[in-house]
Amino acid sequence: MSPPVSPRKPKGSGFERREEILAASLRLFGERGVHGVSTRQIAEAVGISQPTLYAYFPSKDHIAAELSARAFAELERRLSGPHFEFSEDGLAAAFRTYIDFGLENPDAYRVAFMIEGAHAAAVAADEAHKPGRGAFDVLRGAIRQMHEMGMTTTDDPERLAQSLWAGMHGLVSLLIARPQFPWGEREGLIEAHVRMLARAALRP
Repeated sequence: MSPPVSPRKPKGSGFERREEILAASLRLFGERGVHGVSTRQIAEAVGISQPTLYAYFPSKDHIAAELSARAFAELERRLSGPHFEFSEDGLAAAFRTYIDFGLENPDAYRVAFMIEGAHAAAVAADEAHKPGRGAFDVLRGAIRQMHEMGMTTTDDPERLAQSLWAGMHGLVSLLIARPQFPWGEREGLIEAHVRMLARAALRP
């Protein structure tokens, strides 16, 4: 039996329907991965026909790109707060902001950071959203300023910023993708990790 189709939205409520599609897609992508979900399944989860879904998003990749852009925008907003004090404590707090975002929003993080193949290429090619650049630029700008002040341990602030970004991503992605691994106490692990990254970045 086919799932019930939601009643036709009254004129002017297209935004609501679009949000329903995005919410259902995020849940399904989190459960099955982008590769394991079809537009037909998304439409069924929302209670609409597949042609109706295409009226809002021309493809599954466009949905993934929108979800990715939203995740990166929220991460950028959080990182742009008053976290980057030029100290070990300030840098560690910024790293913790990133990690908390990923662990609090695992489905969004998967779509933004952990999809592969053609879907990842489609998201990365979405120049309108420039996924991830704004969030990374917040970190890069802070590291560059610290470097100019003689505070960093390297002569290449760009490489340092990329390494720190990779270090944060590594922990978040492992905690999301491998929850069954016998990790130590989570809070202690996260605190030790952000402190290690901060100390590696800054001169004593």
